[in-house]
Parts: sequence; C-alpha cells; structure tokens
Amino acid sequence: MVLKLPRLTPKEEKFFDMLKASAKNLLVGAKALKDLVEDYTDVEEKVRSIKKIEHQGDTIIHEIMDKLDKTFITPIDREDIHILASELDDVLDAIEGIASRLYNFKIPKPTPECIRLVNIIYQGVVQIEKAISDLEHFDDLLPFCIEINRLENEADEISQQMIGQLLDEEPDWRVAIKWKEIYGRLETAADHCENIADVIESIVVKSA
Repeated sequence: MVLKLPRLTPKEEKFFDMLKASAKNLLVGAKALKDLVEDYTDVEEKVRSIKKIEHQGDTIIHEIMDKLDKTFITPIDREDIHILASELDDVLDAIEGIASRLYNFKIPKPTPECIRLVNIIYQGVVQIEKAISDLEHFDDLLPFCIEINRLENEADEISQQMIGQLLDEEPDWRVAIKWKEIYGRLETAADHCENIADVIESIVVKSA
C-alpha cells in the first residue's frame, strides 16, 4: 500500500492575494452592518445578506488554511498567516453575530451608542483592509496599527460604560440582557481588530 503524502509546493506568494480577498470581504461585511444600523429597515433581508458575506469569508479562510498545509515555504511566517486569517474570520463572525442578534432579539432600533460602536468597527476594518492590501511591502504599516489600537480603546470605553449603565438604569432585565450581549459582541469585534493590528506589527518587526 502506497501512502499519498500532501503535495508540497515551493514558496507561495498567493497568500498575500488570499489575505487581501479576505480583508476586502470583511470590509464588505462591516459596511453591510454599518448600513443596517444606520438605516434600520428590511432588517431580515439585510441580516441574510450579511450571513452570505460571512459564508464567503469562511470559503476564503478554508482556502488559505488548505494551501498553508500544502505549502513548503511561505512568504511570511506560517504562524502569522494562520493567526491573521483566523482573526479576520473572527471579526467577520462577530459582525454576523451582531447582525443576527439585532434581528433575533427583535431589537426595535439600535441605540446611538450601538451605531457609534459599529462605525468604530467599520473604521477599524477600513484600516485593516488598507494595511493588508500593502502587506507584502512591509512599508508604512505601523500608522494603521496605531489607529486600530486607538479605535479599540474607544470601543472598549463605550461598551463598558453602556454595560454598566444598563445594569444600573434599565428597568427591564430582558432588555438589559439583550443589549449586554450585543455590546459584548461589539467589543469582541473591536478586540479582534486589535489582534490583527498586533500580528501586522509583528510581521513588520520581523521584516525589518
């Protein structure tokens, strides 16, 4: 019996293209969530569209992971590619989770703070897409990372403030639980954006 080993290819530069595709798809998802909370109509259809974007993101990530298993030499550290792809997937998963909860929890309309947090996440994803689009050149990427970190700090402050306010002031515990979950998801999305910035910063340092 002959064992078939995975075919290993030489250094594969297409990882940059696949990561770019993932980041662009993430930006589409973030924009769709922004449109949802700013124009809270046809919610079911908009949430369904975001789910499709998330599924497309899964397809791209699976392609990256499959190629990673079969490639002998990668253009940047294998671990960095793995973490970067996973974190991009995590941000999009969080975005889909936020949209689904707004619909499934039958939220009548987003709060101003929810809209503000979604805009912060969108701004962070814009920075991520710009950084990854030029990742292979390793130049001028740190300003993107600094801005993503700043946005995450702002999101953390808002979400923690709103969760505390809910627990202190919201008379309906059911409403408080729903919004606590949504604000938590928003904070998680921002955290994963920051994780991406940390990986990019590490890649820049290694390439120096």
